[in-house]
Parts: sequence; structure tokens; C-alpha cells
Amino acid sequence: MAALRLPAPPPSHASGRWLHSSHRRTPPTPRRVAARLGASPGEEQPPVRTLLIDNYDSYTYNIFQELSVVNGVPPVVVRNDEWTWRDVYKWVYKERAFDNIVISPGPGSPACPSDIGVCLRILCECGDIPILGVCLGHQALGFVHGAKIVHAPEAIHGRLSELEHHGCYLFNHIPSGINSGFKVVRYHSLVIEPDSLSEDLTSIAWTASPKMLSFLESDKPDITSSTFWGSLDNLFITNQSECSNSGAKIASINNASESDDYRVLMGIRHSTRPHYGVQFHPESVATHYGRHIFQNFKKITTEFGLQTPLFLERKISSPDLGNFAANDLLHSARLELWDSVSPSALSKRSSGGKYLRLQWKKIDNFLNRIGGSENIFSLLFGHQNAEDTFWLDSSSVDQNRARFSFMGGKGGPLWKQMTFHLASQRANCGGNLTIRDTHGCTVRSFLKDGFLDFLDKEIQSIQYSEKDYEGLPFDFHGGFVGYIGYGLKVECDASSNSAKSSTPDACFFFADNLVVVDHNNGDVYILSLHDEYSSSNGDGDCRNSIHSSWLANTEKKLLRMDAMAPRLLINGKSFTRSSSVNKQRFVIEKSKDEYMRDVQNCLDYIRDGESYELCLTTQMKRRTDYMNALKLYLKLRKQNPAPYAAWLNFSSENLSICCSSPERFLRLDQNAILEAKPIKGTIARGRTPEEDECLRGSMTGAPKVRSMEILDSLETSPRGIYSGSIGFFSYNKTFDLNIVIRTVVLHNGEASIGAGGAIVALSDPEAEYNEMLLKAKAPTKVVEECGQQMFNPDRSDSMQTTVS
Repeated sequence: MAALRLPAPPPSHASGRWLHSSHRRTPPTPRRVAARLGASPGEEQPPVRTLLIDNYDSYTYNIFQELSVVNGVPPVVVRNDEWTWRDVYKWVYKERAFDNIVISPGPGSPACPSDIGVCLRILCECGDIPILGVCLGHQALGFVHGAKIVHAPEAIHGRLSELEHHGCYLFNHIPSGINSGFKVVRYHSLVIEPDSLSEDLTSIAWTASPKMLSFLESDKPDITSSTFWGSLDNLFITNQSECSNSGAKIASINNASESDDYRVLMGIRHSTRPHYGVQFHPESVATHYGRHIFQNFKKITTEFGLQTPLFLERKISSPDLGNFAANDLLHSARLELWDSVSPSALSKRSSGGKYLRLQWKKIDNFLNRIGGSENIFSLLFGHQNAEDTFWLDSSSVDQNRARFSFMGGKGGPLWKQMTFHLASQRANCGGNLTIRDTHGCTVRSFLKDGFLDFLDKEIQSIQYSEKDYEGLPFDFHGGFVGYIGYGLKVECDASSNSAKSSTPDACFFFADNLVVVDHNNGDVYILSLHDEYSSSNGDGDCRNSIHSSWLANTEKKLLRMDAMAPRLLINGKSFTRSSSVNKQRFVIEKSKDEYMRDVQNCLDYIRDGESYELCLTTQMKRRTDYMNALKLYLKLRKQNPAPYAAWLNFSSENLSICCSSPERFLRLDQNAILEAKPIKGTIARGRTPEEDECLRGSMTGAPKVRSMEILDSLETSPRGIYSGSIGFFSYNKTFDLNIVIRTVVLHNGEASIGAGGAIVALSDPEAEYNEMLLKAKAPTKVVEECGQQMFNPDRSDSMQTTVS
């Protein structure tokens, strides 16, 4: 086996060939293995600690999840430009904190330093550390040893192939070949050219046939026709080159005959180092035997480690991983993510400031008696053009995708509006915040750390009693409701925005009074918040009385509505026609040729491995002077009902948002469960694998950070509110956010609608243009119809319910 050595301390590079020795060690017995690891036979083995290098990929945390399960402890995630080689050397060799390294997928090519970061240095220097490269990491392993990275015969993204392998340790107990059941998910445009492999590298897996498989095909492997290689019961490796337990010689892909030209290289290993690479994605939920591959890599790590004292020293002398990671390795934001999903942590992190108490009433089976939630909103909040109101509106409750609607307006003493504008369009730029209270008084400040940090601190400052909302079947009990614009991506890893939005980058109300509708059983809830420590007499009695009064008055209004037949009027005013308005039509920002050219640019980026998919969008606009925004929204929700629809009006910004979104972005409930629904990029199944790929989509693409950079270079105007999120952050630290699509934004007399589609390797430019128009059809149709009948601009036009 190879005579292992430590790399030279930085900044010097490793030099020379690795030395080989004819010395062969006797494989240890299980008892000897356990003894060397400090455990008795039969005892649970120590966990394996992985350094996971993130190449800014959307799938890194899928790998994180698998490794957490397989290794027994979560890996430590470090981005490829976050550590220098000196940092890697310190933690891997001096502190001996890690047993192996996994290099993630990512955009771009290993030949580009900005795409691969410190990974090439790691592969060069860490010869005695087991390393597994996935996708880009696999290509990096080939590249660092002289292999060529070329375009694949076909860009494959989100499709399955059957694999053949020759029994290398990484594939122990995994079948091989056609109809074996070993199917893997592929996301790549580039591959290692097999003929360029040096003598240091060996091919270990390749596609078994040119056929691309459907997710609909049977998940059960054909055991009778499959071949299992190796035995996990006899795992010790005496020579890394002796991988096949069968002794049979399998033809290398390097020497494939002409009939085997379809075979694409899917796996490699180093001949003397414990370094492996796979072109496919073992972490994918649709990859068969994916976890098995990670388990085999763990066993490779422990068995290879037995051949060097470094492994044992790491087990004995390294610091506790939990404290070590928290203090030195993890981004604070990543660490806080894990804290934030712990219910106990959520309550402990409150730091004082406010102690909110909740009062509520329930009216059983009320909705069906008064004709729907539209009538409730119009009665309680539809006056004065529904200024400063919100309505998180589950106007479609099919498929159990939404159950509750939340609505409210300018409320009591705790009500306020927060409007945020970025100071510039780059990361960490901060921004200007304006806070307006219920009396119209404003306070302005500069937020150095940005809006999301401010919002988090606001929520953490609130104390509350869980007993107040016992019995409520929903998560929003009052708090922050509004939108986060797409431009705030600069507070979430994006480096910059290409243009400044004309609308605020974020706008929220703090809602202390609200009404909730349960669409399952028709129950209606009335909720009111007050601050226990803020009152005119110091003990909260005054504020408590005010909120009790609001509860009682709102209940009376609703019950009167139940007693009489309601009807909707718009102040009884007639419509007037405006010939100038009637001639208005939406103008699309880009012509058909320009949009199709952008689609082709996206295809070129995908072909070069810069992205798996790119959600290209554009904007269309028209004048809407004097148009009644609430009337427009009511028409939109009727014609295009959606489970995550929303109405928002911010009168001080002359801004109304009419949203009919069918998609939830993210929800955190009281049980600390995170949910995205539907799963990002999913839709009703296609009839073929090609249709499946064409139907997938997201609002940016994958990998996300690189995709956003590419889209910024192609899209000439800001997305603004479109592609952002509307929803709530409850005072009790739950939240629910949609994705802003199928939305009309009315701002300063102009309507804007964003639309687009996910570009993938199989996309057709003209079809993508037609899809963009189709997605914009519903909201543009509603605006055009409302534009045919306009209110007299000299008269106010309020929406209200009149009980007669």
C-alpha cells in the first residue's frame, strides 16, 4: 500500500510522487478493529466526522442530511471560498477534527478557480484523508490529476440512468447493470473525458445504456438479473487497487468498443489514495442505493483509518464536535437555523421588550351563513378603498393546500407599518427603515445589518404566554404581515441586484387586531393583542379594555351581518368610460425575439454547466389611473382562485398588491416543522421523462446563487415584489410565506405583472415565450376587464358592504 505522509505545512505545496511499499498488512479481526477504536466488540462505533465543502450548490444540504444520518453526527459545512488552505490544514491535520471530506456538487467547471475554490488544493494535499467528490467534486478529482473536462454528449438534469460498476468498494452490496435496479439521478452538463484519465485514476462506474429512465418506472430492482459485488462483512482493504472481490476483470470504459460509445463515465477512484468521485447525485431521493454509497464511504473511512495512527489520534484527541463547530466553524446564521427550529430554544431566546397577551373569540359555523369570506372583509375592512389592510386569502382550499384566511386593517396601539428600502444594490449594504404608527407619526432610521436582521430582533424581543392561544387551530395569532421583495436576496447570499426596485424592498404591518376564517368548518375567530407592560396606568387594564371593546364591536358587526342579507355596493356610484384608458394595453418589456434570445443564452449557460435550470422572467406594464384596486382583486380571486392568494394595501406608498399565488414558499409551525408546498419545482406529472423535465421550475434556478447572478445579467428591470414572498411572521415565532407569482402590483397609477418560466436543457425558446404569455394571461385579463369600466376620478370610490 501507499506510504502515507502529511502534506507540508502551508504555504508550500506537496511535491514529488507518492511512495509505494510492498508491505502488506494482515487484515485485523473485528475484535482487533474494535480494540483499536477504543470499543469492545458489539459496542456502537464512534461517529465519523465529515468536513463538507459547499461549492455553492442547492443540493449541499441534502448531502448534509444523509451524512448526518449515516455518520451519527452532522458534518461541518464550509464554503469553498470561506477557508484558505491554511485553515483546512489547521483543522484537518493540527486539530485533527475530521475523519473524511466530501466535496459537493456546484455550478461551473473545476478549471475555473472561482467555481472550485480550495477544493483542488485539498485534493492535491490531503492524500491520507478519505475524500468523496460528488458531481463537480468528482470532476475536480479528475481535473487535478490531469483529466480533461468536456461537454457531455447531452446535458442531463433531473433524469435517471441505470449504472454499471466493477465492484469497487464504494459500490459494495449494490447491483450493477441493466434492469439491476441501480438507478441514479443525474444533474450535469460536463463530464470527465474517459480517455484522458491518467494512470493515477481508474474508472469504476458508467452508464449501462443510453436510455433515460422515468420516475414512473418500477422502483423494485430485478434481483434475478442483477449482480451484487463484494461483501460488507469483509471490508478491510489491503490494497486500494484490489477493489473487485470477484477476481473478474471488467473492461475499462477507457477501452470501450464502438458499440459502447454511449457509456458516460459516472465514477472514478484514485489508484493509491482513498479518493473517490461520482458524477451522479447519491443524495437524491430518487437515486437507488444512495445512502448505501454514503455508508460504504463511511466504512472505507474507518478501515482506511486503521492503517494510519492519525485516525486513532483524531478519535482520541480532537475536541467535542458540537462545541467545536459552534465556536469555530459554522456560520452563525447556519447555527441559528438549527436553534430556530427547536421549540424550547425559541421561547428561551426572547430577551424582553414586550409581553404580549392575546384575547380571542370564536363564532361557530359562521362563514356559510353570510356567503363567504369576501363579505366579511368588505364589511370590516373594505371602506376607504381598503387602505392599510391585508387579506391572506385562501380563496381556493382544494387538495387541502390551505385552510385559513387572515384579514385585518389599521388596528390599536400596537399597530405600525414598516417600510424598508435598500441603501444600495449590493450585499451587506443595509437600508433605510420608516416606521409609521396608527396616528400617522413616523420614525426613520438606518439599519446597518438589513431588514431581515431587524425583523428577527423584533420577533425575539417579544415575550408571550402559550396558554393564550391554546385551542386555536392555526399559527398566526397577530404580528408581522406583509411582503419581502426579490431584491432582498442581497441579504441572503446574493452579491448584488442589477437594478433598483421602484417599490419598497419590504413592507410590513404589525397587526394587533385580526379576523381568521376556517374554511374547513366555517368557524370565524376574532383576535386582539395587547402589551401587558404598556398601558396608561401601568398595569395593562386600560389597553385590555380597549382590545376587549374591539373584540365585542367586531363580533356585533358580524352577528348583525348574519341576521340580514348582505349585498355589496361600491358607494352606489356608476361607472364612467374613459376612451384614453380603454386604449391602454400591456407593454411587454422585451420583444419576442429578445426574450427568445435570452432563453438561448440560458441554454448556453446550462450547456456549459453553470446551472441546471434558470427561471427567466420579464415584466409587462400599463397605466391604471383611477382603477379600483380592491375591485380588481375581488375579480382576480373569483376568476383565478388560489390557496395562497393575498391582498395588501399600503396607502402611504400608493401601493396595492393583488396576488393569486398557487405556491407556498416556506412555513414553520408551532411544532417546529418546516414545510414547502408544493415541493419546489414540482407539478402534475408529465407523460414522458422529457415532459417531466420541461414541467419542473423554480423562481431562480439551481444552483441558486450562480443562477441569480446569471439572471441578473439577462433581466434588464428589477423584479420588485414579483418573485418575493407575502405572508406573516407571528409573534409566537411561526411563519408562513407564499411565492409571489400570478400577481398584479398597482403602484403610482401603473400595473405591473411579472411572468416567466424555468429554462432547462430540453427547453425550446419559442415554447418558453408562449409559456410566459400563458402564465400572465389570468392577471392581465382581469386588469383589462377592470380597465373597461372606470370610476369617475372626481369622486371617491370605496368598497363596502351595506346591510339592508
